[in-house]
Amino acid sequence: MASYEFMIGLRYTRAKRRNHFISFISLISLLGMTLGMTALITVMSVMNGFHKEVRARILGVASHAQISSYEGSLYDWEKIGEIVVRNPRVAAAAPYIDAQGMLSHGNMVHGVMVRGILPTDENKVADFGDKMIMGKLDQLVPGGFGIVIGQELARNLNVFPGDKIVLISPQGQITPAGILPRLKQFTVTGIFEVGHFEYDSGLALIHLSDAQKLYRMAPNQVSGVRLKLHDMFEAPQLIQELAEVLPADLYFTDWTQQHSNYFRAIQIEKRMLSLILALIIAVAAFNIVSTLVMAVTDKQSDIAILRTLGASSGSIMKIFIIQGALIGILGTLLGLLGGMLLAYNVGDIVAFIEHVSNTQFLSQEVYYISKIPSDPQLPDILVVAVVSLVLTLLATLYPSYRASKVNPAEALRYE
Repeated sequence: MASYEFMIGLRYTRAKRRNHFISFISLISLLGMTLGMTALITVMSVMNGFHKEVRARILGVASHAQISSYEGSLYDWEKIGEIVVRNPRVAAAAPYIDAQGMLSHGNMVHGVMVRGILPTDENKVADFGDKMIMGKLDQLVPGGFGIVIGQELARNLNVFPGDKIVLISPQGQITPAGILPRLKQFTVTGIFEVGHFEYDSGLALIHLSDAQKLYRMAPNQVSGVRLKLHDMFEAPQLIQELAEVLPADLYFTDWTQQHSNYFRAIQIEKRMLSLILALIIAVAAFNIVSTLVMAVTDKQSDIAILRTLGASSGSIMKIFIIQGALIGILGTLLGLLGGMLLAYNVGDIVAFIEHVSNTQFLSQEVYYISKIPSDPQLPDILVVAVVSLVLTLLATLYPSYRASKVNPAEALRYE
């Protein structure tokens, strides 16, 4: 059976004929709490969605982890690959050669990062096969001197599959006329689009054996081995495990180190936006303080009567704590409901607004993420709910304490 403190506190939250203003302030506090939580949950979910989308696009062509050498090249990559794939965390491994070069077509010249790959193995650690918009990755064959480039790079050079382009290696060759760069003609066999400007405009893929010939490397020599994990978040633990079983002269990196600037910037932005929007909840909590202070002033005669009937100071304090807590709990629940509904449907809502207003918030010509992504995370939602409830309970302490100190004789003097 509910206590009388709860029943009175619940009754005080409802409108009274003699003072509608207090009820209006209570409603404002409730709406403030609801809107604050809805906005905070939605923004955090959208930031999580952007983080997930950027991570997926970067790691779709980059690797979860890499093994290379301090000397710049590996000679026993087959043996290293065999050892690595025995680890249960590793899904696949593929050799690669990274080098710089310049692509020339007509009067256009563009600097690129050249990556030598084995197409079959590369498809196991990256998503290039799924990102091809023209041609296929497996058209790269040994000795064919084919090349696959990004869509932005193809647009800058004005080339299409079948066109001939010249790859210029900065490693020169000595001739009677002096040191000259090495040139090799390649045929464009495919074009990919991963949705990340850095790769779409500056990455070129060629077969591993062709890269070894162009950059004068031995048949068993590569830059390193790229790894794909079953769980990308286990990459830091994996490289620690591999460092214990592989030679000491190897160099290990993972995606959290290679692309830390991107993810750190997104994380900082998420935290700052969350802090700013949390102020909305804080303002709503302060409104609860003003609501309860006015309620205590308005209910002094009621408090005095309860005290004369035997109610203790603690009971009076509980009544107003319950009144404020009910406002906060209801606002939190409504905010959770509104926030989750908006977070799970923000993409459709934004698309509808764009359709009605005939505008586009994220233009494909400017942003490579043209739709609003959303990824609601239960821990974030729970943190928002807990913070909201804590602020609400803290806001009730002073007005409730003030109510418990009301002197019955003074309150009833003019009644």
